Amino acid sequence: MRKLLACLFVLVAFMFSCESMEQEASYTIGFAQCTGGDAWRQAMHDEMRREISFYPELDLIIKDANNNTSLQAEHIRQFIRQGVDLLIVSPNEAEPITPLVEEALEKGIPVIIVDRRTASSFYTAYVGADNYEIGKLAGNYVGELLGGQGKVLEIWGLKGSSPAQDRHRGFVEALQGFKDIRVVAEVRGEWEKEIAKSRFPDVYQQVGEVDLVFAHNDVMALGVYEYLKSIGQEKKFKFIGVDGLSGPSGGLQFVTEGILDATFLYPTGGEEIIRLASKILHKEPYDKENILNSTVIDSRNVHIMKQQTDKILTQQKSIERQQEKIAEQIEIYQSQRVLLYILLGGMVVIIILGALAGLALREKQEMNRVLVTKNREIIKQRDEIEKMARKADKATEAKFKFFTNISHEFRTPLTLILGPVDDILRSNISTDLKKDMQLIKNNANRLLHLVTQLMDFRKIENKKMKLQTAERDIVAFVHTIASSFKRLAQKRRIHFAVESKPEKVKVYFDADKLDKVLFNLLSNAFKFTDDGGVISVKITISDTCDRVILMVEDNGRGMSAEHVKHAFDRFYTGDVYNNLSTGLGLSLSKEFISLHKGEIAVVSERWKGTRFVITLPLGKEHLQAEEILLQEQEEEMVALASLPYAQEIEVEAAEGVEAAAQKQYTILLIEDNEELRGFLKQRLQKEFTVVEAPDGLLGLSLAFDVVPDLIISDIMLPNKGGLEVTATLKKDLRTAHVPVILLTAKDSIEQKIEGIQSGADLYVTKPFNYQYLYERVKSLIQSRERLKDQYSSEISVDASLAAPKQLDKKFINAFTAVVQKNLANPQLSANDIAESLGMSRVQLYRKAKSILGYSINDYVVKARLKKAKHLLLNSDHTITEIATEVGFSSPAYFSTAFKNHFGVSPSDFKASHTVKE
Repeated sequence: MRKLLACLFVLVAFMFSCESMEQEASYTIGFAQCTGGDAWRQAMHDEMRREISFYPELDLIIKDANNNTSLQAEHIRQFIRQGVDLLIVSPNEAEPITPLVEEALEKGIPVIIVDRRTASSFYTAYVGADNYEIGKLAGNYVGELLGGQGKVLEIWGLKGSSPAQDRHRGFVEALQGFKDIRVVAEVRGEWEKEIAKSRFPDVYQQVGEVDLVFAHNDVMALGVYEYLKSIGQEKKFKFIGVDGLSGPSGGLQFVTEGILDATFLYPTGGEEIIRLASKILHKEPYDKENILNSTVIDSRNVHIMKQQTDKILTQQKSIERQQEKIAEQIEIYQSQRVLLYILLGGMVVIIILGALAGLALREKQEMNRVLVTKNREIIKQRDEIEKMARKADKATEAKFKFFTNISHEFRTPLTLILGPVDDILRSNISTDLKKDMQLIKNNANRLLHLVTQLMDFRKIENKKMKLQTAERDIVAFVHTIASSFKRLAQKRRIHFAVESKPEKVKVYFDADKLDKVLFNLLSNAFKFTDDGGVISVKITISDTCDRVILMVEDNGRGMSAEHVKHAFDRFYTGDVYNNLSTGLGLSLSKEFISLHKGEIAVVSERWKGTRFVITLPLGKEHLQAEEILLQEQEEEMVALASLPYAQEIEVEAAEGVEAAAQKQYTILLIEDNEELRGFLKQRLQKEFTVVEAPDGLLGLSLAFDVVPDLIISDIMLPNKGGLEVTATLKKDLRTAHVPVILLTAKDSIEQKIEGIQSGADLYVTKPFNYQYLYERVKSLIQSRERLKDQYSSEISVDASLAAPKQLDKKFINAFTAVVQKNLANPQLSANDIAESLGMSRVQLYRKAKSILGYSINDYVVKARLKKAKHLLLNSDHTITEIATEVGFSSPAYFSTAFKNHFGVSPSDFKASHTVKE
């Protein structure tokens, strides 16, 4: 039995010793960190700790140098003396740390360089992003963001660190492609928010105004933003940072809140560092250079990235909680193991301890399996997001197909519009009307051009586009098209010429399609060439004499290499210079040229100009028989006046001269579309005084200030919508009586009901007939005038009649009550009444004038005289007593006023009625 107990004791001791050996780390990793105080480094540490939990044989020791190069050097020496199995170094400065890294390698300790590089390539492996590429990416983004010109202030990190130097070098080299962008000053922020914030004001006062602040990390950009916000100048700048951390104090949040315009993802690489260390220690294959990818984060993608990172953070927190549970289990296990050591004499306790140890181990393994499952779920969710994005693309394509189908229906009404408009323009009409007709023609042609593009695109997609060629002189054809742009070239002082070595070249081509191609190319050339530039069209014959070459060339803005690469792609609209394009013009041009068995190419360089080259084959052997017209018809080439770039309005601007006399009625016009607002103002101001506002908030303010006779408002407005404006006006005592007409493109019955429910008097859908609108305006004002006349003749000082609207009734009741209460007060004034009603004197005057039809003083006098008449008929008071009771300062003034109003003196009026009785 003793031998058995001894064996059990030895076995249990052996099990515990083996278990302890298994739990002890086989490898020690020392991390000499330059600083751990910023959020980026803390995120790195968190990732490393999470990842190392999957490698129980690894033990990580982190020493923080707090940006002190000397202290970091001492930490490295301590790790070398300690004999760690692997050394991780993030150099505070490159030069001083390089010899120590080499010393560690010479002593057989592998060294992983993280984030910041040393001054040599003598290290085991490197993990980090390419700071030079990040700087270059930032420079190109800033160039595009500033539109190729502006002033930039750069906030440096620590100047001795390689990330700061590389980011600066890449940023400056990228900006060399933007000649009008300059880095006007630098601030040494040393990676710290408060340092950048304290040093920025002195530099800012020296350089004056700048357009953009580029900081080497997000927190320095935040420091500069906070300083500028404290002086109320933060909106004058654009802010760009680097790091793009998630969480409440990271770059993603700053972009979401609008503090930063953009940030560039700078991965911490914590997980990659631990994985790489494991490979090195276990003698597995690894890469020496491990470059982490970066990307730009701005308003276009910040929301989806923030959703993804928030989801990842949630999963990571879940992982941490599970790891805490594992740690708790291990802690419980260790406590129990100590207890079991004390109770070694009990065999049962030893067996239970072994069972608990095995159970804890199995739980740990289960937890690890759960973590792996969680990671797989995250990857699956990411794949689902990508699938949803692809579905959204398909939905967009379906919508586009629907739109192109319905566009077919636009051509007939557009033709019916353009025909009568052309007839009217040729007739003898006034300058104002001619200007209106030209505006209609221009916009109808613009819409017709877009509809034609969509229909051509659908025909090409469905392979229904056919050539109808005939042999024509292409030189004369080009001259005819170019003539449409001569006037525009003269107006903008652009040197525009057509050059052709052969005077006449016969080519088989489809005039309609080549017409569209050339107009598209010339329109783009004029669009992107500054005033005073040069545009040319050259016609030559190829060296092989089998092709004609057309070149459209300009010295305008040019295109980036990326834009050139995708110039003929469908729906590609390029960069910020062409963000309003449909992206169909060049794609259609290429399709049309391909139908001719020709080729089109583009050569361009940013800020140096663009050249489009069209090559068409001579002869007709390349064409099918059905593609050649049997009878050639002489056609007069018609310039595409529908193109907005070549249009000229040939109507002289008539200067409107307002009548000297003030118009009787005032209309408030609230409309954000400048052309429509100008059109309505021009028409209405002939008869009314027109006050205009471009947004709902200003319109509401003007309504309370002016109190107009009628309001015309769009529904879709900036700052405050038309429905909200109407509801506010109708609930306010000052403006409840004012009629409101709502204009909108929404014409469903539900939307009309919503407009009427807001309090609108009329709901007019776009496009509308102006004469109809004008007649409704006159009708509403006349109706209001008739109500005013009714109130003027029927409102009694004894009791108020019901008003057509609740707030008007409320005003009348309150107004008459104040007057009745104070009739005996000879000092009663408009100011007293306004104060009693809680309104300004001007608002009270306009409100009473609008509803009653006469001024406050006139109404008070009429009320006093009416009550005096009642007292003369129904009381025994003397005339002097009655005059005092109704608020006249003297009997003589009372007698004069009474006689002027009733045509007889008070005494005669009372005597005549007494005799009758």
